[in-house]
Order: sequence, then C-alpha cells, then structure tokens
Amino acid sequence: MIQKYSSGSPVFTGAVVSELPALPADRLPLSSRIADGRFEITVPMSRDDIVYGLGETVRGINKRGWIYESYCSDDPFHTETKRSLYAAHNFIIISGETNTGIFVDFPAKITWDIGYTRRDEIKITAEGTDLDIYLITGGSPREVVRRFRAAIGKSYIPPFWAFGFQQSRWSYHNSAAVDRVIESYDRENIPLDCVYLDIDYMDAYKDFTVSEAAFPRFEEYVADKRRQDIHLIPIIDAGVKKEDGYSVFEEGREKGYFCKCADGTDFEGGVWPGVCCFPDFLRPEVREWFGSKYRGLLDMGIDGFWNDMNEPALFYSARGIEQALDKAAELKGQNLDLGKFFGLKDAFAGLGNRREDYESIYHIINGEPVNHQRVHNLYGANMTIAAGEYFAKSCGSEKILMFSRASYIGAHRCAGIWFGDNHSWWSHILLNLKMLPAANMCGFLYCGADLGGFNENATRDLVLRFLALGVFTPLMRNHSALGTRDQECYSFEDPQDFRDIIEVRYRLIPYLYNTFRSAAEQGDMMFRPLSFDYPHDKIARECETQLMLGDECMIAPVYEQNAGGRTVYLPEDMTFVRLSGTRVKKQELSKGLHYVDTALNEVPLFIKKGKKIPLCMPALRTARLDTKELEWIG
Repeated sequence: MIQKYSSGSPVFTGAVVSELPALPADRLPLSSRIADGRFEITVPMSRDDIVYGLGETVRGINKRGWIYESYCSDDPFHTETKRSLYAAHNFIIISGETNTGIFVDFPAKITWDIGYTRRDEIKITAEGTDLDIYLITGGSPREVVRRFRAAIGKSYIPPFWAFGFQQSRWSYHNSAAVDRVIESYDRENIPLDCVYLDIDYMDAYKDFTVSEAAFPRFEEYVADKRRQDIHLIPIIDAGVKKEDGYSVFEEGREKGYFCKCADGTDFEGGVWPGVCCFPDFLRPEVREWFGSKYRGLLDMGIDGFWNDMNEPALFYSARGIEQALDKAAELKGQNLDLGKFFGLKDAFAGLGNRREDYESIYHIINGEPVNHQRVHNLYGANMTIAAGEYFAKSCGSEKILMFSRASYIGAHRCAGIWFGDNHSWWSHILLNLKMLPAANMCGFLYCGADLGGFNENATRDLVLRFLALGVFTPLMRNHSALGTRDQECYSFEDPQDFRDIIEVRYRLIPYLYNTFRSAAEQGDMMFRPLSFDYPHDKIARECETQLMLGDECMIAPVYEQNAGGRTVYLPEDMTFVRLSGTRVKKQELSKGLHYVDTALNEVPLFIKKGKKIPLCMPALRTARLDTKELEWIG
C-alpha cells in the first residue's frame, strides 16, 4: 500500500499524479520531529538491510555508509566524496525482512545520512517543514517500485531512432565538422543515427538561434542530414543572454518572465553568453512561452534536444563578480601574504554556483514571491517540462527526443536524463552501471552516461569497454569535452573493433526497445539489482558490478584496465553469450562463480535458462533495420 503524510503547506511539485488522501505528519509511523526549521525523519536499519535508490548519485547500488544530498549541483567531478550531482531523486527502498519505500516530495535541499553517523539508522533532514512524505509498504522491492511508479505516472518513451548510436562532442563548430563525423562513420561502416550540436552552433550562445556563419542555410542542411537518416540534436541552455534586440530576451523582459531579485529587478548571472537572465519556469505561463520557442528549430526539421546548465549553473552573478573585482582592486599593489593571496584566489574561484547567489533569486508561485532555495530542485525539471508539454501538444507523443541534465521526479514523464559531465575513468564505467537501477526506480528509463567519459583523455580500451556497457543503455551516446583527445569510434586504430561493438547494439535494438516499452507501460524497471530477483542469495544481494536486464538477461561489463575478462557470479544456470558484429559465441555455465574471457570487440551477455532474446541484422541507421527477420538466441 501507499500512504501520504503532509506537514505544513507543501509546494506543489507535480511529482505525484495519483490522488491520495493525506494524513498529518504527526501520524507518520516513523520517528520524526521539527527542529530549527527542519523536518527530520529517523528510520532504524537492521544489520543486513540494503538501501536502494536516490537515482543519479555517487557510490554503490547499496547506499549504506554515506551522506547524500538532494540538491541539484553543477559539479563535473563525480568522485566518491561528493554528496550531490545534477539531480534530486528523493526515493529510497529499505530492503530486509520487509521492504519499505520512502519518497520525500520536497523541492529544497534534503540530507540523507544512510548509516554514516549511526550505522543502524537513516536520518533524513529536509531544509524546511512544508513537505509530503509517501510510505510504500508490502511485497518485494520490485513491487514497491511498481506501486511508486504507478503514483508518479508513466515514463517518457522516446522515438525508435533514439535507440541508435549517437555521437557528440563539445564542439563540432560548423557544418563541415559535422559532415566529417558522419562521413568518417560511414567510411568505416560503423552505425550512427545522431550527431549533437553543442553550444557553438548558436549565434553568440543565444538559445534558439543558429550561427549563419557556422551553419549556413540551416533548414536545408537539416533536411539533407535527414535524407541520410541522420538526426541533429541541438543543445538548449537555461540562461537567456541579456542583449537588446535579441527577441527571446526582449520578450522575457517585457512580460516579466525572468526570475527576480528581492527588489523586483531581474536576476542576472553569467553563463556561456556572458550575463544572462533566467526564465521563471515554475510559472505555467513562462513554461508555455519558453516551450513555444522550440518551435523555430522544430520547423527547421530538428526532432531532438538536450537541455543543459539547468540546475541552474552559474559561472558568476552580477553581484558576485562585482565583489570579486572590488577585492582585486583593493589589493592591487599590495604585498600579497598568505591570507591576502588566498582571499583573492577564493574571491574568484568561489564565484560559480554560490548558494548565496541562489538565495538572492525569487520565483513567483501563485502570485507570491518564493525564494529560489525553497524550490531549487524544481528549476531544471520545469525547464524540461516546459519543452515536454509543448512537444506533446504540438507534435504528439513519441516524436521528439528530449533529455536533460538537472531533474526531479515528475520530469520523467516527458524526458530522459544523462548522467552529466563524467570522466574518462575506469571507475565511471561502474558508476554508470550503478546509477541505472536507481534512475529506473525513480521513473527515468531513458538514461545513460557519456560513453568514454566527457572530461580527460580516453584510452582506446576504455572507450571500447564503456561502449560495451552502453550497448544496453537506452541512451547510447559518445560525448567528450573540448580540448580532450578525439574519441569518436573512427579516431582509434583498428576501428573495426568499434564497429563490432556498435553493430551489436543495432542487433539488440528490437529486444531493448520492447523491453524499454514494457517497463514504461507497466511501471517496471529495465535494469534491476540482482538482489531484486534473488533476494535470498547472499552473493547476489551484495553484487555491485552486475545487473538484471528485463526478465531474460544479466549484464556484467568488463571495467578494469588491461583485463581480458572478469569474474562473474551466476545466481542460476545461464548461457554466456559473446556478441561481436554478427558473430555469436555461446557457452552453457552453471550457477556459481566463473571467469569469463571477453575480447575488446566483444559484448558479454548472460541469458537465463529457458529464455531467448531476438537479434536482427545490423544496419547503418535504425531506419534501415529489418526488425521482422529475427534470430533468437538463448
């Protein structure tokens, strides 16, 4: 069952779509209290309890032993020491002798101390007292997820072509660079469906504009790519450049659609274009206005977008940069000792994403000013909802690809997510794996990481191993940062190995797409921890490097440098399948531990006894796949 408890006057987040009667929070059957303006919940844990959830965050599938924060944060260093990333997914399951789900519907900061301070308890601390708490009890963890997913509504389903392989980089600066990418992939016969346009496609980084110098006759260019069955996916950022004559800025200013300061002036912060204003996405009329701005690119033939920088990311605020410059002027000509030097350094190094800047932002909700910190975690989600609402109204369902960096539960109904600016680190293969079931629990099915890693220089074997996991993630995108080593699949020696991996993805698309649709329509998970399926198997319960996929398969990527394979645990008899291009090698394995060899151009997959999955023949584009003629393996 699912029960709702309310404290104070919660902000409407839109996360839950089910109409549920609310009991007062003082009837919550967990220890709770209000202290110092915060709402605290304490949950006891048994020694063997596992805690799942929190969607996109650091560390393991089992969240015990660390402190996490729900506070959407622009932080590209996804290390174990971090407490928050780009999303706020406030749902956990405590699994032991019984299984209990807890969703805290609260759009400000929440701290989750999960066995860190006291190993036998969870302490949930909301930075406020106006919130809704949902308890989901009874049945297995998978049944708890289904009940929760029924309450929050069905997940976004992207177009079929969005399951094809996608290539991105910051930045393909012009049409010639995009053409080189497509031609290079086609020359090596490596399948490809999408190429991304990062910020340099815009005119001076202004949303909903296209640089005529970089992409002349853009509508014709898009049409030409579509004739090649290639989809171009432009980025849209949250900040709107402050520039007289720029129509989006002029309209937003005239209509009062931007977030405000306490004195009623527009809040101004610096991002890629310089000083920007930020649409107040929490207002329905602003969402309608901003969503309609996608129309111009849709009319040019664009049918996919990625929303970025929407935590919102701030390089600086107008006030902050002024203070830092004043500090520099004050110290000019002085002998900078220890204190003065680091004071100056901190004045500039601390300009980005300052909480005091967020505290100076105000939204208008139901006609009343509300400080941004009370609703911080809704900002990026509502930017994406603005687009999703417009697409649903103007294009129909399943026509437009949309995913976002920042998110909150509720946005899962109109978009997917990617896991942000990761690194070309071997540990981030496993971080990607561990985020998948947690994101699925919260409704985000269309998800994936930057394959090969966004930051730093990737090695050939890292990209191949990362891609071999990405074969299974709904969003399969290779993305890297400006100034890093080229990591397109044709950029490395022996590109046929990369072709072998990508062709496996295209062979699996019928299975992956149908598994995805089933999970979306039934409120289920595409990826599950092994313990969901084998709750009484101790090794399965502690496994952090393998996942169940659908009801047929298990995945276990190779994630270590220079490894020719890995040890894998089979909780039952399975068929070990090595897929490479159109080649299929099978080996029957019994329950237990096995070392399995996996070449760099192979994708390992484990199929449960008595199950079969379909494969089609690969093609250069999803539009050219023959999904009728299928080979069944198992």
